[in-house]
Amino acid sequence: MRVPLSWLAEYVELVPGTTPEDVHAALVKVGLEEEEVHGFELQGPIVVGEVLEFVEEPQSNGKTIRWCQVRVAPEGETAADGGDAVHGIVCGARNFFPGDKVVVTLPGSVLPGPFPIAARKTYGHVSDGMIASARELGLGEDHDGILRLAELGIDAPVGSDAIELLGLNDAAVEINVTPDRGYAFSIRGVAREYAHATGAAFRDPVALSAPADASGEAFPVVIADDAPIRGRVGSSVFATRIVRGVDPSRPTPPWMVARLKLAGIRSLSLLIDITNYVMLEFGQPMHGYDLDTLVGGITVRRAREGETIETLDGKQRTLHVEDLLITDEAGPIGIAGVMGGARTEMSDATRNVLIEAANFDTVSIARAARRHKLPSEASRRFERGVDPEIAAAAASRVAQLMVDLAGGTADPVGGLIDETPAREAIALPDGYVSGLIGVEYADAEIRAALAEIGARVDEAEGGLAVTPPSWRPDLTGKAELAEEVARLVGYHRIPSVLPVAPPGRGLTRAQRLRKRTADVLAAGGGTEVLAFPFVAERDNAVFGSADGEPVASVRVANALDASRPFLRRSLLPGLIEIARRNLSRGLVDLELFELGLVFLPEAGRAYGTAVLPAAAARPSDAELAALIDGIPPQPRHVAVLFTGDVVEKQPGQPAVPAGLADALDAVRRIALATGGEIEVVQGRHQAMHPGRTAELRVGGVRIGYAGELHPTIAEEADLPRVVAVAELDLDALIVATDRTVEASPLGTHPAATQDLSLVVPIETPAAEVGAAVREGAGELLEALHLVDDYRGQGVAEGSKSLTFALRFRAADRTLTAAEASEAKLAGARLAAERFGAAIRD
Repeated sequence: MRVPLSWLAEYVELVPGTTPEDVHAALVKVGLEEEEVHGFELQGPIVVGEVLEFVEEPQSNGKTIRWCQVRVAPEGETAADGGDAVHGIVCGARNFFPGDKVVVTLPGSVLPGPFPIAARKTYGHVSDGMIASARELGLGEDHDGILRLAELGIDAPVGSDAIELLGLNDAAVEINVTPDRGYAFSIRGVAREYAHATGAAFRDPVALSAPADASGEAFPVVIADDAPIRGRVGSSVFATRIVRGVDPSRPTPPWMVARLKLAGIRSLSLLIDITNYVMLEFGQPMHGYDLDTLVGGITVRRAREGETIETLDGKQRTLHVEDLLITDEAGPIGIAGVMGGARTEMSDATRNVLIEAANFDTVSIARAARRHKLPSEASRRFERGVDPEIAAAAASRVAQLMVDLAGGTADPVGGLIDETPAREAIALPDGYVSGLIGVEYADAEIRAALAEIGARVDEAEGGLAVTPPSWRPDLTGKAELAEEVARLVGYHRIPSVLPVAPPGRGLTRAQRLRKRTADVLAAGGGTEVLAFPFVAERDNAVFGSADGEPVASVRVANALDASRPFLRRSLLPGLIEIARRNLSRGLVDLELFELGLVFLPEAGRAYGTAVLPAAAARPSDAELAALIDGIPPQPRHVAVLFTGDVVEKQPGQPAVPAGLADALDAVRRIALATGGEIEVVQGRHQAMHPGRTAELRVGGVRIGYAGELHPTIAEEADLPRVVAVAELDLDALIVATDRTVEASPLGTHPAATQDLSLVVPIETPAAEVGAAVREGAGELLEALHLVDDYRGQGVAEGSKSLTFALRFRAADRTLTAAEASEAKLAGARLAAERFGAAIRD
């Protein structure tokens, strides 16, 4: 909300010399957040001038300029810039005549931009200043011609200060209005808050505008809402006034144009400007209809199926049955609280005006504005709540301005429908405010603060009964009242003490392990990414099923991208898309990982069918259970992707390309981070390279896969032929892990190292052979690593030689070579029993 200071000063006392910064500081004290300061950014001398004469001079470029003689000071006096009273000025506009009074920016002045004005030679003359247009002064967008003061109804003496004359010496403070404080979307509301902050006298503009006699019916109005949302009728208040014989061609006064401009609203025409002006002043959105275009009376109702309306922006809109409408006997004439209709809009031909000031249901207006993508100044206020008691006064204020400025005559009787329910008192127990805020407040302080905001405070058993004012719909309970006391008495009373965190809180075990997993992958050189969870149906079919069997997917009802309407079953499609995008930008060596949810619906089951509960109350346990039951399983997975080189080429070191080993190493690091034991066995997945795919298991249960992406899939994604990936169910891994990750003690006795080469059938997995050796060697075996897989001369066809590096150590003594050899041979014997392994000579 932008608040011009001159306007604010009409309703609250501003000490002379008060700056915008002072106003901001005062409003911050009562909880309104400061934004910016706005002004016209003009510097004088800018004066009223009179065109004495001009000569039109055609130019070689086809343009015709006017060489003007303009009086900028009374005869015999010096101009404001120190020059002669008559200045020669070159002007390209053609909409003025000798004798016109105009705005002249003299040398030394500065226009918005900044655009400094100086005497300069142009078109063969020295132009000693500039005749300004409305746009150049910051008053509007009109740049077709210069600003003629007669069009504004102004006849000021030559040489007068035009900045003060046009109200261009004003400034506006901008504040951020939170959704619960809609009353601050008005000069009235901000003036009241400034009075709270400073103690300055407040003059309520509503009290200064007496409503018309509503004993008669100024115009027939019927509220017929047969389908109220959440039981709240769409309109509780509807006030009308009629003004006849207006002259819409009259100019909007400069002071009003300036204030609207500073408030962020463009001047359109006098009648529209008046309704906007009162909206900003009172906080009550207004609308004016051309009375002669209305057919019969007005009915406020919901839209019918298939109804349409052409709104003021010239667009034809199809209405929804929830839309609240203003209609006459010929059909819709406005979307209530959002935008009026083109058929009854005020125009240059309007002579008689029907003024509407209504109060509409906040939910109805908010939904309509979003449904039709029509946010407006009116809907912004209705969404937050408008004072229901000011409609009649606001209508009278508009009527009076149309009489004063547009020459109309107001009908003495106005119409008013007021079905606003009485506000109920809120019980405020003794001691509650001090207990909630943590500051001792005297009873007198509490009463004074609540009375200051306009509430009625009555004594009640055990405390107070507080009835909030009509303009504060946000005050719905005792906690809100306590906040108001803290705000008005002063936040400085609340001590700055950091609360002590209660013991036993913090991250859960699962959260700690997930965080540790991400830290380990990042520390290893990976880059964490967040992919969109929306994929194409084919992505789920390829990556969501290992064997190609059909899988169920959740389709999004309002998908952002029609080509990707499904929720993902795997993280890999997102990683592949991110890798593709990075490769296209020249980043070829990638290690990416993501921790995220996947969505695994059960086949044949419908999801998302539960009825959404109303937002006004907490859902019941049954409603919550139905909502939760309508959500598919969403386990958290972790996935990694490697492509390019994991070691760059450098002197003495060839490049090392990424491959399956890197994906398996990432799996190993994830297992270490969570304290889990992941079993890696030969596997297959339709999205991965046959023969280079591992199945990841915990306790014999599959939790994921690791491998190299299938070459055809990599080619389709414009990726290199070798792309290593792994994905596993992190939630399942954490649940299956029941031990705490601890650092292993360092051995204090020397280790004995030996190698073991075993010849086994070529189809025997090396991991299973190594597991047999580890089991057979017993507790003395500290570490086992596969260091060679040989297939060639010296090894029988159909066989392979696996060489393991073994490290033995005892905790209480130095091992002898014989003890180490015996343990090694015990491992070889168990491998021979299980796989027919033979020690290679």
